[in-house]
Amino acid sequence: MGRWRPPSAPASPYITAAGFRALESEARALWARRQGVVRHLAAAAAEGDRSENAEYQYRKKQVREIDRRLGYLQRRMPKLTIVKAVPGDDSRVFFGARVELENSTGEICQYRVVGADETAPGEGVISIDSPVAQQLMGRALDDEVVLDAGARAGAWFIVSITYPDPNV
Repeated sequence: MGRWRPPSAPASPYITAAGFRALESEARALWARRQGVVRHLAAAAAEGDRSENAEYQYRKKQVREIDRRLGYLQRRMPKLTIVKAVPGDDSRVFFGARVELENSTGEICQYRVVGADETAPGEGVISIDSPVAQQLMGRALDDEVVLDAGARAGAWFIVSITYPDPNV
């Protein structure tokens, strides 16, 4: 049995303005960090034998990691579409929505639907491509949503839909 797996579907190209600014800030910070790491790498390389030089090996690894992330950002950022407007029908769940759900026992959970590059699942910020977001898309207040993901599995009702200012 081989190890080959089909490539995953590309992530949606949508992002909030705040998310895009965060990616730009990350790229600037990585470039600044890379300069310092390259200086340390040059100093380690000047020490002589590179095959047994732990500092040299560590700095090379750091440069590779930084370059990998910078390469990803340079390929991904031009493809992103910044969503700058609230949808016309703000009574339904679409990109950028904050959704509050309640189950029959009174437990409440909240989600914010954003692009794949700005998710934070522990904080309730989920990708538009996630199964939970796909269940929520297009739903309105008081609609029942059946989630089948982990601890939140079961029937939930939408009790609140809000859209923060997309340009903030």
